[in-house]
Amino acid sequence: MKRSFRLLVATAILTPLISLAAAESTPTNTVKALTQSQVAPPTTSESTGAVTQGQLERLNDKVDRLAEAQRKVLPSEFNPSIGLVGETLFSYRSKGSDETGSDRPGGFDVFQRSVEMNVAAAVDPFAKGWAVINASADSATGEANLGIEEAALQTTSLAGNLSLTAGRFFGEFGRLGYIHDHELPFVNRPLVLDQYIGGESRSDGIQANWLAPVDHYVSLTVGVGDSFGGDSPNPNNPGTYRGFDGLNFWGRLSTYFDLTPNWQLETGVSGLANPKTEDRGGALVQPDGVSTLTEKERRLEGIDVKLNYVPLQDNQFRSFTWGTEVLHSDNRYLVDPDGLSKNGDEFDENVGSFGLYSYMSYKWSRQWSAGFLFDWVQSAQNHSDQTTAYSPFTTFALSHWNQLRLQYTHTDHNAESDLKPDDAIYLQWAWIIGAHSHGWQQR
Repeated sequence: MKRSFRLLVATAILTPLISLAAAESTPTNTVKALTQSQVAPPTTSESTGAVTQGQLERLNDKVDRLAEAQRKVLPSEFNPSIGLVGETLFSYRSKGSDETGSDRPGGFDVFQRSVEMNVAAAVDPFAKGWAVINASADSATGEANLGIEEAALQTTSLAGNLSLTAGRFFGEFGRLGYIHDHELPFVNRPLVLDQYIGGESRSDGIQANWLAPVDHYVSLTVGVGDSFGGDSPNPNNPGTYRGFDGLNFWGRLSTYFDLTPNWQLETGVSGLANPKTEDRGGALVQPDGVSTLTEKERRLEGIDVKLNYVPLQDNQFRSFTWGTEVLHSDNRYLVDPDGLSKNGDEFDENVGSFGLYSYMSYKWSRQWSAGFLFDWVQSAQNHSDQTTAYSPFTTFALSHWNQLRLQYTHTDHNAESDLKPDDAIYLQWAWIIGAHSHGWQQR
């Protein structure tokens, strides 16, 4: 690099010198005639435009001093990028938590859902690392519980379009499972993701991603970890020993199409298997208050699609997104009708359930957008227990780092759940300071 820099500077300095020397050695006709009649033609290097050894040495010295001046080492040059995200929810719910099953109280509520610190940097030329430290308020006490959401290492220079991620990270499953809460296009995570995945798709494990070496975009991700999902009833409870079948295995195959210059389509399929959950989350008491279910095997499949309209012109001010994801849960449970363990009345039962969410979002200016979210889910423990929700929302982005979102949600439960319908209004205020790698995303 120094040699290229030296060559560039030398060219810049020598070009005007040589031009000047050439100009000086080419006088006007009058002067030339006078010179030829009175003085012999000069033979010095100055008259011919040649550069002497002394000039080159002086030029080299100047280039060395200039290159040295360009070298700078700042105190923070090797420090990681650090950012902070805050998210506050102001809400009103028409029913109490004892009637809706919510983990937040009814009526008026202020919830500091998260304060998230992000730290990221290149480890060396072969890998990068990051950590996400989150403090979320406990729903019962209001005290913030500090936890490590992510702490992972990812390779950056493996051959064959392959990358590896290891540590604690969000496993790639579906479309919104590995998106942080403040990045969602609406206030709350869809019901089916909360119930079937357990919130965010967090795992302690290793994940490999392979980008197929073809002109068309095709991405394959596979992973393995000792848990999958960020909230209760995760993670697994293996007791004193975890066999290979006690691990979680997941994968996702996705692709992308340019339908027209303005329309794009993304789609993917995902799968998750945990052959032996070993009492994930403990015995789950059923609505009758007596019988319990203990999960013994976990299987989850999903398909997702997203259609995007982003005009080549005016794309900062207008866009449209339609996204849908359908999940199928097929779990095996140990059923205990009387809730008394090991008295001989327990039996195994497979429960198959479906759930989906679908949303549309339209952006008509740089700051304003609005949309609608539809939720429907069957309980993973009882497919007869169904919940439906409707959520119109509007978002005002004061800037890239500061946004407000207003959302109304009507939630309806069928009689099987023994829960009451609920109406809620949410105002979400989210902000970012410092570096933040993922930022607001239109998903």
